[in-house]
Amino acid sequence: MPGLTIGDSLPNLQVDTTHGKINLHDYVGDSFTIIFSHPGDFTPVCTTELGAMAAYADKFAQRGVKLLGLSCDDVQSHKEWIKDIEAYNGKKVTYPIAADPNREIIKQLNMVDPDEKDASGQNLPSRALHIVGPDKKIKLSFLYPASTGRNMDEVVRALDSLIKASQHKIATPVNWKEGEPVVIAPSVSNDEARKMFPKGFQTVDLPSNKDYLRFTSV
Repeated sequence: MPGLTIGDSLPNLQVDTTHGKINLHDYVGDSFTIIFSHPGDFTPVCTTELGAMAAYADKFAQRGVKLLGLSCDDVQSHKEWIKDIEAYNGKKVTYPIAADPNREIIKQLNMVDPDEKDASGQNLPSRALHIVGPDKKIKLSFLYPASTGRNMDEVVRALDSLIKASQHKIATPVNWKEGEPVVIAPSVSNDEARKMFPKGFQTVDLPSNKDYLRFTSV
């Protein structure tokens, strides 16, 4: 995705949503925030995705994470479509969905699908998702084609990793899940690690004899 990507600051836009007008920086505040786009209202995969977001809303709220949906449909369309989403999934859509009929916001948020177009030939939003940190910077981005719905468990897993890494000098290894050991950042010396991680850590013996692979619990 050329344009806005990991490490970039979120543009401080004002958007019209199903919850009224929202200033993005004010909405993010001091929280992690998930901003996700969908190609269009009243479409099958998008209905399942926004239904899943509604079903996972409590998981995100427990982590202090906010949600904001986005497509090029207008607010009234969103409000009508929400009835279908709730009927399909049995969960209330409590998060706002932003409207972008002029397709300006998706350009600034780097959420334009390069291939998918509507009946008039205009670009549709991609199936993109940005996780924004409290510092208003992009921490992680997912991009899926219109044909492939997101994996919500992976969104939660990645979010847990980002939150934990923001609190400790650690990283999470392959296939990591909440509650499993993490690895200590290479920038942390063993002496520092002993102070930072009172539960201790385990160094993996490697042929290189370098002690960079150190597991701990936080």
